[in-house]
Amino acid sequence: MLAASVLVRHFDEVTVVERDKLPDGPGPRSGVPQARHAHLLMSGGARAIESLLPGTLDSLFAAGAHRIGVPNDLVSLSAQGWVPRFPEMQFIVSCSRGLVDWVVRRQVLRDNKISVLTGTEPVALLGDRAAVSGVLVEDRISRSQISLEAQLVVDATGRGSRLPAWLTALGLPAVHSESVDSGLAYATRIFRAPESASDGFPIVNVQANPRDPHPGCTATLLPIEDGRWLVTLSGTRGGEPSTDESSFVSFARSVRNPVVGELIADAEPLSPVYGSHSTANRRNFFERIRSWPAGLLALGDSVATYNPVYGHGMSIAAQSAQALDAGLSAGRGARQIQRGIGKVVDGAWAMATNQDILYPGAVGKPLSLAGRVLQRYTERLVRTATTEAAVTRVFLDAFTLSGPMAKLMSPKVVWATMRGPRRSVSAEPTLTADERERVTG
Repeated sequence: MLAASVLVRHFDEVTVVERDKLPDGPGPRSGVPQARHAHLLMSGGARAIESLLPGTLDSLFAAGAHRIGVPNDLVSLSAQGWVPRFPEMQFIVSCSRGLVDWVVRRQVLRDNKISVLTGTEPVALLGDRAAVSGVLVEDRISRSQISLEAQLVVDATGRGSRLPAWLTALGLPAVHSESVDSGLAYATRIFRAPESASDGFPIVNVQANPRDPHPGCTATLLPIEDGRWLVTLSGTRGGEPSTDESSFVSFARSVRNPVVGELIADAEPLSPVYGSHSTANRRNFFERIRSWPAGLLALGDSVATYNPVYGHGMSIAAQSAQALDAGLSAGRGARQIQRGIGKVVDGAWAMATNQDILYPGAVGKPLSLAGRVLQRYTERLVRTATTEAAVTRVFLDAFTLSGPMAKLMSPKVVWATMRGPRRSVSAEPTLTADERERVTG
């Protein structure tokens, strides 16, 4: 939808090929199976969406999404300690993935130059290795096929993209790809928030420490629309959470701190427990193909997917759409635009894979010496950020995709990181007494 909102500025007609039947409201659909689990819209991604579709954030908040100040409204145990609740530096939009999809879709489809073919999926590219001229699509029920001619084809088909195979079918070289898989599994359940905690409650998150010699397990509580809490548990290979409802709370209590389990112990469940194993980091380096065909681009999960625990997928997709708009506005060719999208992906890819490869049993390319040095530096920076506000700000700017990763290596930040934290880190969750009282009475 974000790609369509960009393309309609530059072309007379845009057709979205969508494999699902789209719901009339913010509901789940089969084409986005991970939507039932925790999704965070980081401030960098939220600003990108707002720049493409002005008024979207107001619509989200009017529909019940929560604006979570970071770090003031964040109770988070990082790998290096509890994040201090300094005054707001960035923000996160907290709601269900279905609500984000519905609000964005409603905004985009107000433009009558955009049409949607639902229940339809692409099966092949039209054209040759020099230029793509359209796409062959197939109705998922009748299996009838039609050819859609196009000046530009954008692959935004997600984790299941078949673009690498289609490119080789056109005679192009194989796409270089990489994968880092920590074996993470998810289990998610929705609860009714206590009435006194249905509004103005923080995100509560207990992260894993990849340096621990056992599977990394996490628990995250997100306030979402309609007075509900969405709680996602996760565990890497050998420590996966069960979808058995009777063990959900006990798993939440078993992670590095039991705070999420304590908060939901008496909450009313509103859903069964949903599981997922689609959490590997995978990237297609399309930008490295020298003979990239004209008339073709890819963005979003078709280019790179991330372990969802980092909350970067939606934001990178939005910023990639911005890169698409900038490239088209500047009159750049497809290869140049694809390289620009690759640069958008780089930071989040490095952040996710440098962490995930450390977990026991992780599968992927080992870190190089330079990567190991950078990883150690990042660990010390995060620990320093648990007490030093200036370092916290730079780290959160990078983590919420709101500022350049390069600032993490500025002389001022490097000096503060080498010096390390100057105060002791909080040993207890940073919930206020009032917040605890609102839940436990």
